[in-house]
Amino acid sequence: MNKYFIFAFTFFFLVSCNESDNSEDAPTSSSAIPIYNQAYNENFVADEIADILVNAQNGYVLIDPFIDNIPASIAAIKANGNEVGAYISIGTGENYRDDFTALTPFLVATPWGEWPEEYFVNSTTTGIIDIMKARIDQIATWGCDWVEFDNMDWCYDDELRVTYGFQVTEAEGVAYYQELCDYVHQKGMKCMAKNLVENASDFDGVLYESYNNDKNWWNQSGAQSFLDSGKLVIINHYNETNCGQVYSEYKGIYNSDLSFICEDANLQKYVHYNE
Repeated sequence: MNKYFIFAFTFFFLVSCNESDNSEDAPTSSSAIPIYNQAYNENFVADEIADILVNAQNGYVLIDPFIDNIPASIAAIKANGNEVGAYISIGTGENYRDDFTALTPFLVATPWGEWPEEYFVNSTTTGIIDIMKARIDQIATWGCDWVEFDNMDWCYDDELRVTYGFQVTEAEGVAYYQELCDYVHQKGMKCMAKNLVENASDFDGVLYESYNNDKNWWNQSGAQSFLDSGKLVIINHYNETNCGQVYSEYKGIYNSDLSFICEDANLQKYVHYNE
C-alpha cells in the first residue's frame, strides 16, 4: 500500500476520533445563573452595589432595599439583564427598620441571641400581615422582581419556641407565608423561599444558606423537586477555602442547573459562578 495513503488515512482517523471525543465532552446547557448578594454577610463583606453595577449580568441580585439609597440603583441593575430580589424578614422584626415600632406589638420581648437586633414574630393572626404587605407594596413600586422571605422557617423550630415563647403555631406560620406569597404574585413579582420548600409549592425559587461545616443540611428531595420543576435554586455558601470544590460537590448531589455563590475565606468576599 502506498505510504502516503497510509499517512492520510491515519491522519483522517485520528482527527475524526478527536472530533468525536470533543463533542461528547462538550458542556451541556444549564439554567444556572450568576448570583450576587448585597443583603447577607456572615464573616466578610457582602457584595457592594458599585461592584454589582459593573459585574452582575443576567443574574439574580439580592438587595436589602430598605437601607441607604439602594432603591436608586434598581433600574440600573435590571438594565444589565438581572432580576432583583428584595430581602424582607417575615419571621423577625429588626430594630433598625422604620416600621419596627409598628411591628413591636406582634413580637416577643426578648431579642434573638444569635442576632440581637432581631425579635421573633409572636403571632401572625394579627395586624402584622398588613405591615408586611405594606413592605411588599413598596418593593413593587421600586420595580423589584422577587421578594425573598428570610426567617420564614422560625415557626418550625420548637427549641426557639420554648426559648423565646412565641405563640405562633406551625400551621399559622405556614398560612402566613403562603398569604404573603400570594400577595407578592398579585403584585406581579415572584417569591423566593429561604432555607425550606415545605408547604411552599407556590414559591418560584429557594435560597439555602450553607456552611463549610454544615453542607446540604436541608431536605434534599425538596430542593431537587424545585430544580426538577425548573425553579431557581440557589446555594449561598459561607466561609469556604475551596469554593470550586464545594460547588462541584453540590452539582454532584443535584445537577448543573443549581446556582451557587460562595463566601471565599481566602479572598474574604463573595465569589460568583456561571458568569
